[in-house]
Amino acid sequence: MRTGIATVCLSGTLKEKMQACAIAGFDGIEIFEQDLVTSALSPEDVRKMAADLGLTLDLYQPFRDFDSVTEDLLAANLRRAEAKFRLMSRLGMDTILVCTNVATATIDDDDLRAAQLAALAGLAGEHGVKVAYEALAWGKYVNDYEHAHRLVEMVDHPHLGTCLDSFHILSRDWDTAPIEDINADKIFFVQVADAPKLSMDVLSWSRHYRVFPGEGQFELAKFMGHVVRAGYTGPVSLEVFNDVFRQSDVERTAVDAMRSLIWLEEQSAKWLDTALLGATGSAGTQAASRRRYPMELATLPQVAEPAGFNFAEVKAADTGVLEEVLGQLGFEFNGRHRTKDVQLWSMGHARVIINEQAPAAAEPAIAALGFDVDSPVIASARAQQLKAPVVPRKSQANEEVFQGFAAPDSTEIFLCQGNPDGTAAWTAEFGQGLEVPSGARTAVIDHVNLAQPWQHFDEAVLFYTSALALEPQPYAEVASPSGLVRSQVMQTSDRDVRLVLNLAPVIQQDGADAGTAPRKTYQEHIAFAVEDLVATARAARDRGLAFLQIPENYYEDLDARFDLEPGFLDTLRDLNLLYDRDADGEFLHFYTATVGSVFFEMVERRGSYDGYGAPNAPVRHAVQYDHLHQPTK
Repeated sequence: MRTGIATVCLSGTLKEKMQACAIAGFDGIEIFEQDLVTSALSPEDVRKMAADLGLTLDLYQPFRDFDSVTEDLLAANLRRAEAKFRLMSRLGMDTILVCTNVATATIDDDDLRAAQLAALAGLAGEHGVKVAYEALAWGKYVNDYEHAHRLVEMVDHPHLGTCLDSFHILSRDWDTAPIEDINADKIFFVQVADAPKLSMDVLSWSRHYRVFPGEGQFELAKFMGHVVRAGYTGPVSLEVFNDVFRQSDVERTAVDAMRSLIWLEEQSAKWLDTALLGATGSAGTQAASRRRYPMELATLPQVAEPAGFNFAEVKAADTGVLEEVLGQLGFEFNGRHRTKDVQLWSMGHARVIINEQAPAAAEPAIAALGFDVDSPVIASARAQQLKAPVVPRKSQANEEVFQGFAAPDSTEIFLCQGNPDGTAAWTAEFGQGLEVPSGARTAVIDHVNLAQPWQHFDEAVLFYTSALALEPQPYAEVASPSGLVRSQVMQTSDRDVRLVLNLAPVIQQDGADAGTAPRKTYQEHIAFAVEDLVATARAARDRGLAFLQIPENYYEDLDARFDLEPGFLDTLRDLNLLYDRDADGEFLHFYTATVGSVFFEMVERRGSYDGYGAPNAPVRHAVQYDHLHQPTK
């Protein structure tokens, strides 16, 4: 599949955008007119630079408001078009995007439109240019791709064809199956974009909220499957208007964009296989079926979803408070690594590594996560093909070799060969520790909550979907004193791995008045599941654990909502436990105070409760906010 991207997707100058696209591995680019108009590069410079970078210049766009106009305006539009055709000759480009008219259309007549498009196609032919006619979802008279293509067929000119844009088609819920009936020679260009499902006018939705494939909710694999079946062989190019992307690092965004096309290519191949299997019932002919289409779709190394968390790693310069908190929770200190400055603490199958190799002033923070996978080498190869940067890890003889790569938020991901019984062979690399009696021997890591930078949240969703086979769940928004916090759960089908990505407002306190240094108002945490949370909490209290202090108002509201047995409510209040209940079961949990940017949560799931105590999240945010904004002594 030939890959492309419109320069409008990226931040920076045209030169910076082209360099970033080459670094990310794109085959070609679309030149967005404004990027060229505002560039210091001449068209000849752009042409040479593209050749030097190995990029093809696939599409010049957009040419707006051409058809459905009066004769006087048509003449002006043709003069404008001819100027662009001459410019394209200097650029060495042969295809221009012409959108259906929005602003100047005054005559609703298909015969007139066809005649005007024929005049444009004839002029384009004289300059060796092809016109790709695209139906804008908000076009005044033409707003669906089938109507636009009927006009192309009416004209029947070799220099006029169709541009298919997934956003304009899927945002209006148009059926994509008729794409297969379009003559492939008449599909001049294909653009793809994903988007979250939003209730708003389609123009604003398009201009601000498009995302790369895999970061939204459109059925792009199905759309592409129909395009492939039609016989299309040209570029598949990203056209994404997004305010965040155009403010983010250009190279990083380009890599994220390329990852999305790699993922889309694989998902499209799977859709074709599934569609064929449904039609024939023969799995053996799936791969062969794809080979009969002119467009070849590459696939990635196939991996199963992770079987569970192997460990979580927290890095800190001063580890004393972390050690104290883990001991108070009931974790056992299993000793230090024989060659690395790291400690191992465990409670049942829940393992926490404390990494002491941090800069001198670094506060505790989640640094890495380990996942149990069937084949770490194959899973790592898949991640690398999806542009995940490799994380080197030194290993000596007789030490476990972990495959590692970095997530978008810089969290290091390590792939481990877990044992069926939940044990890990690498723990033997740690020396004898000092046991701390544990009240919960069957603990596991229940979930990990990671805060995401605002400009890379969508990138993180695609990364964990494509590289780790986690499935995104419908996102939620939680109220906090610093604003709404968007929460996106990523999980395996069996819920053995639950990763919660939080997009929180970054509001920093002005230390000049409050006597404190600026700090972020949100943190990350690791949650551990135990069988008896009340016993765990009592034992932790006896060891001196500092719990997050829950206000009395919460328990009064809890009693009103659930009519709990008085003795049980007193127990919750006494131990600072939080509670939730739904039709499937109950959820008990408590939080520790924050250490650096990390805190810990202990949970107990009763019955089939599958949530995270969402009604309690605003309480936690408010208490942490109050604690964060207390003046330091």
